[in-house]
Amino acid sequence: MPTAVLTDRERTAVQAYLRLLHTVRAAFDGPPGGSRPSIVPPAVLAEAEQALADAGLSGNEEAFFRMLQSWCPAEP
Repeated sequence: MPTAVLTDRERTAVQAYLRLLHTVRAAFDGPPGGSRPSIVPPAVLAEAEQALADAGLSGNEEAFFRMLQSWCPAEP
């Protein structure tokens, strides 16, 4: 299975995206009837946006998700 070699900035963008994804999942996977936040914490969203910008991927999420898929392909 071929793997992509990410730059440090691309790796940081992937890590920030994964933190954002886990934060959103945790918010929606809370206990039934429990209080859920109505928004994603601004610091988590800002970190992901800055990481995308630093990697030159801001506004080009399609390229980011292609890179993410090549780095971590789905299991068959």
